[in-house]
Amino acid sequence: MKRNMLMVACLLLAAGPVPAQEAPVLTEGQVTEKALVDALAPAREVRTRSLRVRRDDDRGGQAAKPASASLLITFETNSAALTAAARQSLDVVGAALSSEKLAGARFAIEGHADPRGLPQSNLKLSQARAESVRDYLVGNGKIDSARIDAVGKGDRELMNHANPAAPENRRVTIVNLSK
Repeated sequence: MKRNMLMVACLLLAAGPVPAQEAPVLTEGQVTEKALVDALAPAREVRTRSLRVRRDDDRGGQAAKPASASLLITFETNSAALTAAARQSLDVVGAALSSEKLAGARFAIEGHADPRGLPQSNLKLSQARAESVRDYLVGNGKIDSARIDAVGKGDRELMNHANPAAPENRRVTIVNLSK
């Protein structure tokens, strides 16, 4: 048994690090507290007698990407007003951010927009949407405002380049800023 575990560990080390992949966007029906806590929890090390394994993307000294989750939070067209479905999803987000694993962490709420419209307008809209999500989490989720920053990304970070108007390009990403 020990020999098999050692062989597996050697194969994993020989294969090198697995490249990080962009996690799928969670739609409003897929947002669960467990999924968010798992996605947003900081990387941890697992130690055995002679092997150290990192849960994050260790690329030989390159900085690993921070833990994050992308959510498809819907808004009225050309508006930062949250829909009822978005508020339900954000109630789950608030519970996750209040969980024991994430209670001490700081987060950035990044608003994204698709490229329809002028870039300056998209940047303002994405910032307003990020602030709307932040305000909801602070007011309704009882999350300390010092733990959450709102950042508008505009249309600069498309997730679906093949279809610029795709819903996943109009998303909110929550990034764990804690190390």
